[in-house]
Order: sequence, then structure tokens, then C-alpha cells
Amino acid sequence: MKAEAARKGISQPVLEAAFADVHLNRRVIELDRHQPEVQFTWAHYKGTIVSDNRVAGGQAQYAKHAELLHRVTAVYGVPGPVIVGLWGLESDYGRDVGKFNVIEAVASLAWDGRRGAFFRSELMDCLKILQAGDIQPRQMLGSWAGAMGQTQFMPDSFLRYAVDFDHRGRRDLWNDFACVFASTANNLAKEGWRDGVPWGARVMSPAGIDPSLVGRSVRRPLRDWVRLGVRRQDGGAIPPGEAAASLIQPGAPDDDETYLVYATQFAALRAYNPSDKYALCIGLLADRIA
Repeated sequence: MKAEAARKGISQPVLEAAFADVHLNRRVIELDRHQPEVQFTWAHYKGTIVSDNRVAGGQAQYAKHAELLHRVTAVYGVPGPVIVGLWGLESDYGRDVGKFNVIEAVASLAWDGRRGAFFRSELMDCLKILQAGDIQPRQMLGSWAGAMGQTQFMPDSFLRYAVDFDHRGRRDLWNDFACVFASTANNLAKEGWRDGVPWGARVMSPAGIDPSLVGRSVRRPLRDWVRLGVRRQDGGAIPPGEAAASLIQPGAPDDDETYLVYATQFAALRAYNPSDKYALCIGLLADRIA
């Protein structure tokens, strides 16, 4: 890796600093090979993610950083509560960014070989981040899989989306709130988030609706859903229009809890984490924070 990195322009001092005291981390290998396949019910997942404590924490953080969040929203079009909700879910508002040396973790996974090519590429991206001077190797902490900073960017996502919002010379996703919020918003915006469009809402779907109409792969204009009798659960009207939306039922087949989600916003949230439940909880958490 050192030879390959050097050929790609990584300097010798950066390489020596990056790999100093780095060893094969057996715990990382164990965690990768034995990931628990736990399937939570929607009720349990939602209750855990959109908890009263997390909502209260989000409201406090939103108030604390309101001016900065408004500036970020003005540039990227992503609402502050959405940014804060994602931040809260990923690291408990910065309290848990992970304790693994990311270079060591990613190098160990690259060596292991199960997903060697992927993590070899991620390791090269880590070295590019160090070469750019965004963080020092010993400060590059994250999850056992290499997700970094307060909103848990993988190294390749860092290179694509991280921004130095206040022009301080570094993209510091560990300590600089401006970088954290703007990079998260930039990620969502580049994945298709549209300014001024809501994420969605819980709705009542008419009895007997065709099950084939449910699912994110079915995208129909809002006016079609209105015509089919879909209504907001809180009694509010769904605005008719051409924006594409989908019906999502995250619970068991006998659970009629239903959400109408805007296709662009839902796809942007799923690009961050490819789970319908995750995307719905970010929206629900943002609503309660707001």
C-alpha cells in the first residue's frame, strides 16, 4: 500500500505518520465477520431512534446552532432539523464518533480480504485526506468499519462531499460544526435533495388500496395519490401537483402505518443509508425537532 500510495502522490512523511503504530486489529476483523443480523420491528426501531431524549437533545442543539444552520440551509437547501436529525442518529450529536484508529481499522479490513478491494480503496482515500491536511492520523477516529466524524462519513464520501464551509483551511468533520453541518447538507444536496420540498408525512391510505402501489419503486405524481384518496393523518391536505411520491408501509403486513414520501428527498436520505426505516426516522426526527 505504501508503494502504491507513493506512486499516487502521497508523501513519505504522510505515509510514515499514517502507519506509525498501526497493527493488525483482530477485533475489527471479528466485528466484520460476525455482524449481528438483528431484525427489529418498525415499532421498536422507530421508538429507539425517535425517542423523547433524542428529540429533546436535537431541539437543544438546533437552538444552539440556529445561526450556523440557517447559513448552511441558505447554501444547500437542506433544512436545519434534517441535518440535526441525521447528526443525532449517527453520533448522538457528536458524543460518539467512534474510538477506532481509522487507518488501522481500514488497513486491517483491506488485509483480511473478505472485502479487500473495497477497503483497499477506502485506505487510499484515508491517505488522501491526510495528505490534504484535514486531520492528523491519531485524530482520525471512527467506527470499526471506517466511518468517520460526527456524521460518520466513509473516506470516499468524505472526499466527495466534505467541505470547508467557513474557509478555515481544513475539512474537519470531528471538531468543526460548520464543516459537519455543511458537509452533511452537501451530501444530501448532491444526492438529489430539493430545496423547499418536504420529506413526506404520515398518511391514511384508503381501505382496499392495491398492495402493488406500496413501495419506493412505485413513484406517482401527488395528484394521483390525492385522486386515490390518500390523506394526511393529521387531517391536512396533500398538495396536488406533479412531484413524484411513493407510499411506504414499514411495519408488518397487518400494520397499516403508512407514509407518503417525496421521491427525491427519500432517495437522498437512502443514499446516506440504504434503509427505508432509517430514511423515515430521519424525517420523523426532523419533524419533532422542528
